[in-house]
Amino acid sequence: MNIIDNDLLSIQEARILVENAATSQKTLAGYPQEKLDEIAMAIVSAITPHIERLANLSYEETDYGNVQDKYTKIRFTCDKLLPAIRDMKCVGIINRDHENKIMDVGVPMGVIAAFCPVTSPVATTIYKAVIAVKSGNAIIFSPHPRAKESMTETLDLIIEAAIQAGLPKWSISYQTITTGAGSTELMNHKDTSLIMLTGVPGLLKIAQSSGKATIIGGLGNGPAFIERTADVDRAVRDIIISKTFDYGIVTAAEQSVVVDSCIESDVRRAFEMHGGYFMSAAESDALGLFFFSGAGKANPDMVGISAQRLAKKAGFLVPDSVKVLISEQKYVSQKNPYSREKLCPVLSYFVEDDWMNACEKCIELILGERQSHTLVIHSRDEEVIKQFALKKPVGRILVNTPAVFGGMGATTNLFPAMTLGSASVGQGITSENVSPMNLVYIRKVGYGVRTAEEILYQ
Repeated sequence: MNIIDNDLLSIQEARILVENAATSQKTLAGYPQEKLDEIAMAIVSAITPHIERLANLSYEETDYGNVQDKYTKIRFTCDKLLPAIRDMKCVGIINRDHENKIMDVGVPMGVIAAFCPVTSPVATTIYKAVIAVKSGNAIIFSPHPRAKESMTETLDLIIEAAIQAGLPKWSISYQTITTGAGSTELMNHKDTSLIMLTGVPGLLKIAQSSGKATIIGGLGNGPAFIERTADVDRAVRDIIISKTFDYGIVTAAEQSVVVDSCIESDVRRAFEMHGGYFMSAAESDALGLFFFSGAGKANPDMVGISAQRLAKKAGFLVPDSVKVLISEQKYVSQKNPYSREKLCPVLSYFVEDDWMNACEKCIELILGERQSHTLVIHSRDEEVIKQFALKKPVGRILVNTPAVFGGMGATTNLFPAMTLGSASVGQGITSENVSPMNLVYIRKVGYGVRTAEEILYQ
């Protein structure tokens, strides 16, 4: 009887892919920016006719979210990414300061190990491939087991178009045998320079222990504060449209709402008007039992499904008009499922006396799960907004905008990204919306402008 050891096969494949990528990247590193831009454009052009099919494929394979919103994410990536990077200089001489006689040279990191989330497998794969090519890096993908077909279908289109446009073979590749051992080998290989880890928290410790530079799209669990000067109706509509997008699977989405007590009745009325359902204490407790296992792991059966399906699982029914389920809470605790990230249309709801107490509540929520990457404030008071910006340990603060669309750069002028860096200190090399510039290091060139004698003997 033949026994196939997939761990060994996956390890061997990872080694071969990294070695081939390292060789190819040496050639790619010599390409001028104009050629890299041409290849990036070819990738997007090849994907664009297949957006609808890939959206359907990713939904059918993962059973998360909904097809229309997956289509929107892929379309956003294809439409917005190229214009955002068109004038960006990543490699070669990227800046000259003639007056101070300083020159900046962009140098690719080398070989990137890329992991994409099951919640946005196609859009994130396209985005990572494009920014890797733009910055002269080779990239190897490890497809998520639950999104393997949609990711590999996407990558086959990308690789064919890129090679036809002049990309050296093996500069973009992927594992066909994915195991934990193979992923570990991919990250630990001596020729791997950078790890891009988006939405795969189970690999975080392995990535950190690899000693490699790591970009982490961390947990969301971000709160939204509705301050007394806010446009309440607009704030509530923004929160609902964001939290229900793709049935809540985007980690940037709001997880909690913190409300200034003096406008609480207006906020509650607005939520009820626009599709929010305030659960009773019994309903909230019943639903809360399903989010996490006894070991604290998220229940995948509660991810990316509608409010109606969630309620039915907990033994109660809500009207078809309901878009999001709301649980009224007072305290933040790791034992409380409503204090944690929930990748579905469910919000926890806190009421605080003023913005200072709200500020502390937001910090509690942010720090509850290793620090979230995004916080939203709805306010017209610039001083309150400033205080939140100064005090909150997050990567980005969004003002008067839906978290999902503001965070990814759709309703804000932040870089259009499918990986939002985490603010967790020591867990990643950036908290920014990740762009090609995060995939290069800058070599500084300084010309002599004074003699040593001038320094020593002045």
